Amino acid sequence: MSNHLKNEDTREEYLTFLREKKAQFTKDLDDNDTLINLQNSQIAKLNELNKQKITQLNFVKAQIDSLPRQDIVRTYEETIESLNQMVQKRSQLEKLQTKKQYLEELLDLIEKTNRFLEEEMGGAGEERGTVLLQKLIDAQEAERQRLSRQMHDGPAQALSNFVVQMEIVSRLFDVDPTRAKQELENLKAAALNTFQKVRLFITDLRPMMLDDLGLFPTLKRYVENFQNESGVDIKLDIMGAERRLEPYIEVLIFRSLQEIIGNAARHNNDLSQKLKIEVSIIMDSQLIKVQVKDDGKGFDPSKAMAGKGLGLKLIKERVEMLGGYFNIDSRIGGSGTVVSFQIPYSHEETT
Repeated sequence: MSNHLKNEDTREEYLTFLREKKAQFTKDLDDNDTLINLQNSQIAKLNELNKQKITQLNFVKAQIDSLPRQDIVRTYEETIESLNQMVQKRSQLEKLQTKKQYLEELLDLIEKTNRFLEEEMGGAGEERGTVLLQKLIDAQEAERQRLSRQMHDGPAQALSNFVVQMEIVSRLFDVDPTRAKQELENLKAAALNTFQKVRLFITDLRPMMLDDLGLFPTLKRYVENFQNESGVDIKLDIMGAERRLEPYIEVLIFRSLQEIIGNAARHNNDLSQKLKIEVSIIMDSQLIKVQVKDDGKGFDPSKAMAGKGLGLKLIKERVEMLGGYFNIDSRIGGSGTVVSFQIPYSHEETT
């Protein structure tokens, strides 16, 4: 009897802890949304400024042989500064969007854990809830580290190169104007390429379409962009009525497909022929069934699930947490891989 009372007390303490954390994270989410709106406003202003700078840049390019050197240098320095500000604002926005997703998923998990403890698990609930929270936090930290590496190796490195190129151009103006003009062309091309990488980075982080239009338009755009960027042949087939789903389900399916498609492309980039991927989504009356099939070289699913990577393991855990099913059919040297999962969903559409 005393052990039972002790378990009940512990459970109530943990429920109280969850309620406090929910209130804290809800406030954090509201504050974060305010900062996101501010960043979006500042980025919109910088976009207009960058358009002006590009116009000035084109004018300088057309008049480079007749304009004073100091005017040319000033124009390009202002352009670099404008680009730098844009990258910084984008980087800050990406961090805020990552935090928003983290808080939303954490709040959703807290709510599910809370119901689980109250309705089903009784005194044994706190241990399972703690494990689930710890897994989510570990996964989010791993994702943040990955994003940090991508930012360092991508836009941050490109900005460093801009500074070096600008220094080269400044020195060449006095000794070789023709070479300086060519370097300016290279700098412009590098800037445009970096802008494209930043846009792709942001899309990969959190597509705005997912919030505005929902899962299916976002998937269609993602598949189209991924196919153009990677050269992989991807076919997307959606069967059943396309509708808005609960936000956490849309995020789960999109992130899962992002991970599975990305894995297939990365692990089969040495194939002699073009990789083909078929993605099918079936909207049943009570289930969403998803299948990704590729004709790659295959792998050992047991090793993939037992390894250090969190991608497929995290998908499996999240799917099963929602009462779904996850399966991988593949083998080394086989005729490809089939990853499939299904999850129940509510008929109530999200507006």
